[in-house]
Amino acid sequence: MRIRLCLAVAGAALLAAAPAWGSKLEMLVMPGPVIEGHAKYEAECPRCHERFSKEAQSDKCLDCHDKVQADVEAGSGFHGRIPGIRTTNCKRCHTDHIGRDADIVLLDPQTFDHGRTDYPLKGVHLQVPCASCHKPDKAFREAPGTCFDCHGEHDPHDGRLGKKCEDCHGESGWRETRFDHDDTDFPLADAHADVACDMCHTNEHYKDTPATCHACHRINDVHGGRYGDKCETCHSPKKWDQIEFDHDHDTDYPLTGLHAKVACDACHTGQLYRKEKLDTACNACHADDDEHKGRFGDECDTCHDTDGWREAAFDHADTDFPLKGRHEKVACRECHRGDAYDEKIDTGCHTCHAADDVHHGKEGEACERCHNEEDWSRKVVFDHGVTRFPLIGLHATAPCEACHLSAAYKGTDVDCVSCHKADDEHKGRLGTPCGLCHNPNGWALWRFDHDTQTEFALTGAHEGLDCHACHRAPAGEHATLPTACGICHRADDVHHGGFGDRCERCHTTEDFEDVTVGLQRGAP
Repeated sequence: MRIRLCLAVAGAALLAAAPAWGSKLEMLVMPGPVIEGHAKYEAECPRCHERFSKEAQSDKCLDCHDKVQADVEAGSGFHGRIPGIRTTNCKRCHTDHIGRDADIVLLDPQTFDHGRTDYPLKGVHLQVPCASCHKPDKAFREAPGTCFDCHGEHDPHDGRLGKKCEDCHGESGWRETRFDHDDTDFPLADAHADVACDMCHTNEHYKDTPATCHACHRINDVHGGRYGDKCETCHSPKKWDQIEFDHDHDTDYPLTGLHAKVACDACHTGQLYRKEKLDTACNACHADDDEHKGRFGDECDTCHDTDGWREAAFDHADTDFPLKGRHEKVACRECHRGDAYDEKIDTGCHTCHAADDVHHGKEGEACERCHNEEDWSRKVVFDHGVTRFPLIGLHATAPCEACHLSAAYKGTDVDCVSCHKADDEHKGRLGTPCGLCHNPNGWALWRFDHDTQTEFALTGAHEGLDCHACHRAPAGEHATLPTACGICHRADDVHHGGFGDRCERCHTTEDFEDVTVGLQRGAP
């Protein structure tokens, strides 16, 4: 032990003192020749060994075997997958100095686990001989790793599908494809799932295959291209004839009533997707059906709905002029002769019925005071009491035409004599205001108080006189007579006018012979 220790100390001293002597000394103590691959470094011991440090030797190995080092650092390849490889010394598996022809890889093809590499063997690859992929003059890591590397010359697609064979094929066999078209930008759904590949991919050209419906189905386009190439807006891969477009949900114009049965191109006559903006007003499509000739504007839905033109839903009660009576059956155009939304119709009766006015405007234009919507000539309601000639007594039963000889009621004379002149037994001697004595209950029913209604009270012998005794000549409107005694009693004046015409100074109305005043007063 002491001899070995001494030699070691001496050797170390020599190595430290002279590197050249150290290198030669190392060659002397080298256990044996290195393998053929390391032969050119055999004289350069420091290239692989760190003096007096076995732990640093693995770093030296990785300095040269940089690809192995990359696998270790990345955790890939065979070496990167070895458990604990970062703390394991390379010498544990690989040794050297055992001769030029020595095999230090120690790989047993029969027991090697290919699953610990970057290319696990699956399917038919498990039966392939190692030499088919690992050529004798190539390192194991240099074996091809893609399908195309090995099978490119057998590619029936002649490279048109690229080199990613694994996108469609697996290791179980070329004939069994596993390509899922759903993983592309064009999943195959419904009827497309049964279409042969070459129907779309002619001559197996897969790149840049058009994905629009119109690209394949242009020949099936019954619209002649008017609706553009966005077929999927209305159709689906299930069937061309099955329309899935929901006009109610997907547009601002729900199809209701008869519109739901109208063919698309009945309204969409132009290029649907080329800035075509359809006018949704009814009149845009139904101008020819407008029997109003545009007079009611284009808001047809105010009166009509999509169930049919003939059924008008407009309720005139919602306006300021509800339709009642015979107005309910009047055609709209009878009153609305212009543009219904621009014209301002006067709702007065006379506006429409001026030609029917038998009064010729004499009764004004408020026809509703007497008439209603049922009929002009029936159920005429007029309160004569609001006029200047209320109907009372026998007048209440008189027919209108008895006084109103025409329908021009206004201006009818209300004086009694205008109707009853033939009945005037006074022959005009008492004037025309018959109402001073008579009332409408009957001509024979009369009353007149001469004492209070005139300035000449009837007293004495005057009280029993007949009216005509004084009122002898026809009077004008009013029966006005002078009240002096001499006017009537001039023939009875025995004084022959000597005492003037103030007979009442001496005489009374009782009797002319009864003188009561004159002599007592000392009259001459």
